[in-house]
Amino acid sequence: MSTKKKKSAAKPAPAAKPSSGKPGVDAGAVRELAKLLKETGLTEIEIEHNGARIRVSRASGASVTTAAAPAAAAAAAAPAPAPAAAAAPSGPPAGAVPSPMVGTVYLSPEPGKPPFVSVGKTVKEGDTLFIVEAMKTMNAITAPRGGTVKEICVGDGTPVEFGQTLAVIA
Repeated sequence: MSTKKKKSAAKPAPAAKPSSGKPGVDAGAVRELAKLLKETGLTEIEIEHNGARIRVSRASGASVTTAAAPAAAAAAAAPAPAPAAAAAPSGPPAGAVPSPMVGTVYLSPEPGKPPFVSVGKTVKEGDTLFIVEAMKTMNAITAPRGGTVKEICVGDGTPVEFGQTLAVIA
């Protein structure tokens, strides 16, 4: 594998499947990574497989894709997730409860106990929804308003980023 390979404008990038062990962009993998970003609320994922590196990140609600090898494939792969991202609403959903910090989220007060909230449960302003552990400190995340929990967007014990949607209350 040579990293000093020149871009070739005349040669199209492989669309769906890498062949013969050479690096290429797998459009299906890019779509799966974009889907994983949406499901987890993460802002960036990067993988390297068979010499090809794929990084999918989102900014302002849109997915952006780049690939390190081959460089020409990045230009061909970037438009693929754009139509799906354009159809999705930009920004957090109405009633989103964002994480105020980076840390690990816990859905219950301690292992083996029932979770603070579940989908369909009615909460009042100030009710504890989650705990986010940051720097060995447990921080209670409370409901900013009353309503019904429509969606829980994180799993127990998963890492969260600042501003990541934890739940949706309507």
